[in-house]
Amino acid sequence: MKIYKMGTQEVRALNGVSFDVMENEYIAIMGPSGSGKSTMMNLIGCLDTPSSGTYILNGQDVSKLEDAELAEVRNREIGFVFQTFNLLPRTDCLSNVELPLIYSGIKTTERHRRATETLKRVGLGDRIDHKPNELSGGQRQRVAIARALVNNPSIILADEPTGNLDTKTGEEIMMLFEELYRMGNTILVVTHENDIANHARRIIRLRDGVVESDQPVDNPKLENADIEIPAGTV
Repeated sequence: MKIYKMGTQEVRALNGVSFDVMENEYIAIMGPSGSGKSTMMNLIGCLDTPSSGTYILNGQDVSKLEDAELAEVRNREIGFVFQTFNLLPRTDCLSNVELPLIYSGIKTTERHRRATETLKRVGLGDRIDHKPNELSGGQRQRVAIARALVNNPSIILADEPTGNLDTKTGEEIMMLFEELYRMGNTILVVTHENDIANHARRIIRLRDGVVESDQPVDNPKLENADIEIPAGTV
């Protein structure tokens, strides 16, 4: 449960929500404005803690941790992908992807190696020294995805990952998520778009702070497609 105090009023943003996420699941979280999906994303991403109840992440109850402890868990366990990319504008792709490794105390040589390999993994091996303003929107999102992947997190948490992209580029980014899912990553996508949610294997729908439905996707988009992401596209 998550309760926010607004003056003398209490708003129950989430009320009795309970579900499990297994390793290598691909889940979309949906709901209208005010449904609680943003609050849910913040709790799953360890950006906030519940007012009551527990959140067990890889066997650890993170619901009672202090801010500094939550920050460590976020950096170790959660890879974030945001609608607005959230890249540092004056630094190149390599430096942007290295950020979580800096916070983890990884030495420079190992940081460079891991960031370079991860950029190649998302098809940007030839854009390593480019800055965000030298990239297309889709390429910027690929850098953000590489940054989310570089620490080998337990969960990739994507908030409206195609919201700032045109339809074609958005589909190509979803193809990349499909590839990452097939490689064994656990992915949660927060979205209000049915086309994006239907790439997942399971959809959790929230309304008024409760789970309205939790169902598998009958025919996931791209499930039987051959996925190939050539470098330099999007």
